[in-house]
Amino acid sequence: MTTRRFLLAVSALLVAFTIRAADAPKLPAGYKLLYEQNFTKPDALKDFVFTDPSAWRLAKEKDKPALELHKQSAYKPEHRSPLNIALIADKVFGDFVLEVELLSTKKPYGHQDMCLFFGFTGPAGYYYNHIAVAADPNAHNVFIVNGAPRKNFAKETTKGITWGEREWHKIRAERDTQAGTYKVFFDDFSKPLMLAEDKTFTKGHIGFGSFDDVGMVTSIKIWGPGVETKRAEFFRRAE
Repeated sequence: MTTRRFLLAVSALLVAFTIRAADAPKLPAGYKLLYEQNFTKPDALKDFVFTDPSAWRLAKEKDKPALELHKQSAYKPEHRSPLNIALIADKVFGDFVLEVELLSTKKPYGHQDMCLFFGFTGPAGYYYNHIAVAADPNAHNVFIVNGAPRKNFAKETTKGITWGEREWHKIRAERDTQAGTYKVFFDDFSKPLMLAEDKTFTKGHIGFGSFDDVGMVTSIKIWGPGVETKRAEFFRRAE
């Protein structure tokens, strides 16, 4: 290789590294990338367990491959809680930083929502973050399901957000189990959309979905100090 070609190759690598570093989020010390999914491969569905696998499929929206929740799940939880859930199977997270893109395919209305799930230990024990157009006691909050109907517990929240019609939005969630805190950001990562605090579930599965709407998920990245491999013994896998 000539000196000129060598210098060009090094320059290209430095540019790529600089771009990647610029795109990387600010992370606590010791955090590393633990999981990534862009839904570009046909076997991506194998990463998940679902309340109803038939309600989910691989799709594309605005040139982005995605996991689509295209209909209501045939699922009846024991307690009042979300119906449409897709969990990352066989991986249990404690502290984490999550970045993901979500899109609602539902016509806008007050409870138009998409949800994040975390600390998921089973169908009757988990947290979920309901991100909706309008806030009320049952919408646009952070909830716990713990052997009883969902209960909100966010310390800070907002009046709601705008999902729009088939528009991608960037979401960032941060979980610190020692402090018990959970923060979520919507498009603007400079100020939290919601802040909650609870230590009931310090580790569990992470997932995506909606209480009873439809939408899409893509560009999942999860960072943290470590991840535990543990098979999900609930819900169903895609065939």
